[in-house]
Amino acid sequence: MMTLADSSPPAASPDEAPSRDALSKSDRRRQAILEVAKDIFLKEGYAAASMSAIAARVGGSKGTLYNYFRSKEELFAAFMNDVCGRQADALLDHMPELGPDPSVTLTEIGVGLCALILSPEVMAISRLVVAESERFPELGHVFYETGPRQGELRLQAHFERAIAQGHLKPGDTMRLARRFKNLCLGDLFDRRMWGIIPRPDAETLKASVEEAVFIFLCAYGTRPPVR
Repeated sequence: MMTLADSSPPAASPDEAPSRDALSKSDRRRQAILEVAKDIFLKEGYAAASMSAIAARVGGSKGTLYNYFRSKEELFAAFMNDVCGRQADALLDHMPELGPDPSVTLTEIGVGLCALILSPEVMAISRLVVAESERFPELGHVFYETGPRQGELRLQAHFERAIAQGHLKPGDTMRLARRFKNLCLGDLFDRRMWGIIPRPDAETLKASVEEAVFIFLCAYGTRPPVR
């Protein structure tokens, strides 16, 4: 079975390593690597992408590249985090607490979550992982731990507070987080993945999420939702 590991990285000279004195230069270099990696991963796929090709495009030695990322797997994880992480953090770090009408807040959270997951960048990564994960099983694990898993953990903590505040029935909060996400996405994710529909507009997305929130609160809310 093929693995994600590249061949052992070549030894790099000390002067190639990023230094504290050149932090801004190091950050710019790292971002340049991620931009090239994004282009190569999405155009050529994970299997065809190589650290040598990425280093050549960036303009530097393979040893320098390995000073920033120890393996192709680590670079892929960093690329996913760079594409999705900042948007996800902006959404999930500032989720409003559930108020007197939980449906309003849950709809806001669900629309933001679905807009992110169904965005062109995230869908491109999802398709790449599906296409490559049979040959590289670890790729799916890297994708899950870097992306979906982080979202689930944030939602889990949010729902734990909602239970403590009396808005949701006590239960397995990780299960609640996954159920909420899947209800909000409905069949939009599959149809988007298969190229059947374009990115949903705001009206379509809101209607889908509102229906999902109603079903979610019927099952897990402490009070019947109002439509």
